[in-house]
Amino acid sequence: MVEEPGGDHDGVLEVWSTLAGLAAATERITLGSLVCSVTYRHPAVLASAAVTCDHISDGRFVLGVGAGWQESEHHAYGFELGDLKTRSDRLEDSCRAIRGLLENESWTMRSPHFEFADAPRCPKPVKGRIPLLVGGKGERRTLRTAALYADWWNAWADAETLRRKRQILRQHCDAVGRDAGEVGCSTQAFLCLSEDSAVQREFIARAGRRPILMGSVEAVTDQVGQFSDAGAQELIIPDWTYESLSQRDDELDQLISVVAPNFR
Repeated sequence: MVEEPGGDHDGVLEVWSTLAGLAAATERITLGSLVCSVTYRHPAVLASAAVTCDHISDGRFVLGVGAGWQESEHHAYGFELGDLKTRSDRLEDSCRAIRGLLENESWTMRSPHFEFADAPRCPKPVKGRIPLLVGGKGERRTLRTAALYADWWNAWADAETLRRKRQILRQHCDAVGRDAGEVGCSTQAFLCLSEDSAVQREFIARAGRRPILMGSVEAVTDQVGQFSDAGAQELIIPDWTYESLSQRDDELDQLISVVAPNFR
């Protein structure tokens, strides 16, 4: 997954140009945005970018969207963020529009934020449907939007929080008449494969309050198991906390070769 800039780190490349390049340069991996704020791009633009990356990658694409949150970034570039209700309304309308554009020959829709009149969207996705991922933890609106439109739901959360949010998502699915099993669950955590307390303290300082897999291979395996038991079907490891490429490659290689096989 390619992350949109969020104010936490510098030097982030623009998400859609990067994804198109990765789509052309790879053959097997699934690609996607984690997540693209709907405040930055009209849903017709998002749908067009997504279907383009989908075709370049031959169907290896997931469109991840969110309501937006980074106030200073919106202010700096003149994007309207709005209050929580406005953001929630806009995210739901965007998801509805993206679904409509990608899955119909033409799309007509009116909402306070968007208007479409027999709008075409060609070509269609390679495999007939692009998975839509909704990111966020808002219990009243974001999880309801995921229940209505998402193939995947994603949130930064520890295992206990993820389990509780999954239950709320199931309740929203029941309320809208959808099988909760149709919505996959992904989350992310930083990785620190070290038992050295000094190394761990420095890593925690870099990672902040976000979830961390930390300790020996055995300890990390247990922690991944807790996420799996909580309902996570995909665990994403961001790499911007590593101080060197060699450290990143070594730890991720261990995760893939030793830890991951326990969950396949």
